[in-house]
Amino acid sequence: MIKAILFDFDGVLTTDATGSLSICNYICKKAGLDVKLFENEYYKYNNDLLYGKTSHEEIWQKLCEELNTPIDMNILRESFINTPIDRRMLSIVKDLRWQKYKTGMVTDNKKDRMDDILKHYGLNKVFDSVAVSAEVGSGKDYDDIFIKAIKDLDVKADECIFIDNQEKNLFIPKRMGMKAIYFDHEKRNYGKLINDFKSLSIIL
Repeated sequence: MIKAILFDFDGVLTTDATGSLSICNYICKKAGLDVKLFENEYYKYNNDLLYGKTSHEEIWQKLCEELNTPIDMNILRESFINTPIDRRMLSIVKDLRWQKYKTGMVTDNKKDRMDDILKHYGLNKVFDSVAVSAEVGSGKDYDDIFIKAIKDLDVKADECIFIDNQEKNLFIPKRMGMKAIYFDHEKRNYGKLINDFKSLSIIL
């Protein structure tokens, strides 16, 4: 019996495919920078940021030097909370909670970004568990982050559904025994998602 539904963040709960895309687009628009130029420098640090080996605060001065452009860190913070949240998907999460399902978030993400987003949007009140790669030190290509999520929720893997916008991220949870749903972040077909739930005996 399904007891918990786990959601990816970027691409599922947001309309941008990745968090880095949200960050880069916002900063470049505010600072008047070329997106490709900024991405080339920012992505050098991306993996270390995702796995908690460094933080934005630690890399920011060097990044600005490499870009030859000083960028106020407040713009970075603004980029976090201006992530385009999918309100329809959040409504689905709330409906699931109303039906007494446990809800979790599993995301390959930066700690400071998620801290700001969770606080700004009050998402800790929406999700019973939030597992972030930068805190776990491991992403969705290993089972550690999923183990943390199901332990926090006090459920077994085969009592969970995991939803992600990248099919490669569904391999590990499937191997662990979870049901997996692919959500296309471009099509954003909520009807299909609801039918996928229905096929697993969840009626919304």
